[in-house]
Amino acid sequence: MLMSPQNLPENIRQVQERIQRAAAECGRSVDSVTLLAVSKSQPAEIVRAAAHAGLCEFGESYVQEALGKIEALADLPLVWHFVGRIQTNKTRDIAENFSWVHGIERLRIAERLSAQRPFHAPALNICLQVNLAAEASKGGLAPADVPALAGQVAALPRLTLRGLMCIPPVDEDKDAQSRRFTELAELLARLNAGGAHLDTLSMGMSADLEPAICAGATIVRIGTALFGART
Repeated sequence: MLMSPQNLPENIRQVQERIQRAAAECGRSVDSVTLLAVSKSQPAEIVRAAAHAGLCEFGESYVQEALGKIEALADLPLVWHFVGRIQTNKTRDIAENFSWVHGIERLRIAERLSAQRPFHAPALNICLQVNLAAEASKGGLAPADVPALAGQVAALPRLTLRGLMCIPPVDEDKDAQSRRFTELAELLARLNAGGAHLDTLSMGMSADLEPAICAGATIVRIGTALFGART
């Protein structure tokens, strides 16, 4: 569903208040949580309205759709995150136009992004996607496979491995979702104890941002609560 620009400021305010309350309840600074507006399926004018309302980081899942928006909004200082499944034939466009990639699960994709990242651009920020519940319908690594890929990705030039990403099962209750988020945070802590230098947990969406923040999320990916339900 396309959102009216008039509704955006109030939606943004409500989401920011939720983030502030969740951070305060957990004794965290609100500044430690980045609101990533997942703008897939929204036209450029809605993204522009969201930017004028104070947002600057946007997540896209479809390369061709995203490229049009990135071009149309090139006059704004926006940070673009790719949050969808990555097809091999789309890696060059992603490497050339995005600052973050949240869904790495294969070394081959990371190698292509590394080779295709422009030399003049800053390193591409990478999160590995972890499939905590072993859901066949979702991408991501099994937790046991994360350390090996993390080491391989961290060694690639023009990439910076920043952290981990997950999408818990939507039918789980809040306690179960909280355990999933805690599991991801503990996995990141083990990687850091082994010598990694990771600072990012990309987890939590419109329905579950509060338990994600309490478990340590540093990026929450919010679409529906900002832009309305997609049809």
